[in-house]
Amino acid sequence: MIETSDEVTPIYPAATVILMRDAPAGPEVLLVQRSTAVRHMGGQWVFPGGRVDPADITVPGDDYNSAVNAAIRETREEAGLVITEDQLEYLSHWTTPEGAKKRFATWFFLAVLEDDQEVQVDGGEIALHRWVSPAQALAEIDDPDNPFNLMPPTFVSLVDLAAHIDCNAARCVVRDRQAMIYAPNMVFIEGGICFLYEGDAGYASGDEQAGGPRHRTYMVNQKLKYICELD
Repeated sequence: MIETSDEVTPIYPAATVILMRDAPAGPEVLLVQRSTAVRHMGGQWVFPGGRVDPADITVPGDDYNSAVNAAIRETREEAGLVITEDQLEYLSHWTTPEGAKKRFATWFFLAVLEDDQEVQVDGGEIALHRWVSPAQALAEIDDPDNPFNLMPPTFVSLVDLAAHIDCNAARCVVRDRQAMIYAPNMVFIEGGICFLYEGDAGYASGDEQAGGPRHRTYMVNQKLKYICELD
């Protein structure tokens, strides 16, 4: 669940990498589980990533290049995988909504792995890893008897990638379109939260009941549902 705060919270730049590989049954993505000892999102399954460090900033003011550097470094540190800038496709950008206890401005990248590198998690911040198809991951979080759960940015990214038949198809689609920008308006509703995104009829007003286009994620009773019905 999102931890909330009434205080003004700084926004930290960050980067996340969705590592994808082809498998006999279709494309798979890498998910890593944060250690339960970690205070922020402990126990959650996420994509490798983290905050932009000062060493990642090679050109002051170039936030995108800093995020690319952070993405490459975090992939190496958390998963033991070596990737290059040429492998990164800019998928989306997420800003943690106002009211959250910790806020990040996070660049999400897609990177296709075409070699036989083995994942090696650090055993500290990251406890476990798994390769899973986006469709399988989405099916698991819909299972009421399965404790596997995701945060909205991870969930929406999996929905976005689930329809592709192979890694090249996913890479081409992401490369040929503009990156999606998500700056959610977080609205509390019965049983949970509705995250309204730009394009939703209720985005500006925070009115979850507003009639019109829908672009939102529901997190109700720890279950997620993404709706994208834009004109």
